[in-house]
Amino acid sequence: MAGEAATTQEYIEHHLQNLTYGQLPDGSWGFAHSAAEAGQMGFWSINVDSMVWSIGLGLLFCFIFGSVAKKATSGVPGGLQNFVESVVDFLDDIVASIFSHNNPLIAPLALTIFVWVFLMNLMDLVPIDWIPSLATAVGISHMKIVPTTDLNITMSMALSVFALILYYSIKCKGLGGFLGELAFHPFPKIAAPLNLVLEGVTLIAKPLSLGLRLFGNMYAGEMVFILIALMFSGGVFTVLSLGGGFLQFGWAVFHVLIITLQAFIFAVLTVVYLAQAHDTEEDH
Repeated sequence: MAGEAATTQEYIEHHLQNLTYGQLPDGSWGFAHSAAEAGQMGFWSINVDSMVWSIGLGLLFCFIFGSVAKKATSGVPGGLQNFVESVVDFLDDIVASIFSHNNPLIAPLALTIFVWVFLMNLMDLVPIDWIPSLATAVGISHMKIVPTTDLNITMSMALSVFALILYYSIKCKGLGGFLGELAFHPFPKIAAPLNLVLEGVTLIAKPLSLGLRLFGNMYAGEMVFILIALMFSGGVFTVLSLGGGFLQFGWAVFHVLIITLQAFIFAVLTVVYLAQAHDTEEDH
C-alpha cells in the first residue's frame, strides 16, 4: 500500500508541475526536476510550457479569425465564417449593452479575451496523459498543457486588464478626479481615510477577482480529471475502469460549460471594469 500511495502521489505531482526554467540551487540555469526545486528558483523562473501553449493558442486564434476575415464573402457564408461571425456579433451585442462610451478598443479586446481564454481552457478536454506521455518520450520531464491552470498566466492577464483600468481611469477623469473618486466616495470628504481603504480594496479586488476565479475553477477541474485518470492506472479492476470512463465522459461534458462560462465571465468583467473606468461624475 505504501508503494501504491507513493505512486499515486508521484502521478498527481507530476501532472501538476510545470516545466520550469530558472537558476538551480548550484547556480547553473536549467529545468527544475521537482516542485521544490522549481520553488527555489524564485521570481526569475519561467514556466515554459504555460508560455508556449498560451502563445501558441493566441497565434492560433489570430490565424483562424484572420483567415476568415480575409476570405469573408457577402454571399452565403461557410461553416467557419458563420461561426466566427456569430461569436463576433454575440460579443458586440454584449459590449454594446454594457459599455456606453466611445472606445474602439473595447469590443476587439473582449473578443480576444473570450476566444483566447476559451482556447486555453479547451485544452483541459485533451486526455490528461496523452501529451505529457509524448513529452516524456522525447525527453521533456513535465508538460502542463492548460495555461489557465497556471496562476502566473491568469494573474498576468488580470494585471494587464488592471493596467488598462488605471490608464483609462486617469485619462477620462484626470489624476485628480481618479484620486478624488478613491478618497471622497462613498462617504463625505471628512471620511477620506476610510474611503481610501474601502475604495482601495475594491480597486485591488478587480484583478484578483479576474485572475483567481479563472485559475481556481480551471485548477479544480484539472484536479478532477487527474483523480478520475487514477482509476485507469495500475491495473485496477475492470469495473472501476468502466466507472472511470463514465465519470471522465460526464465530467468532460459538464466541463464544456465551465470552460465557456469562465471565458465569458473574464471577458464580461473586463468590459464592466473598463466601463467603470470611463465613467465620470457626469455619467452618474
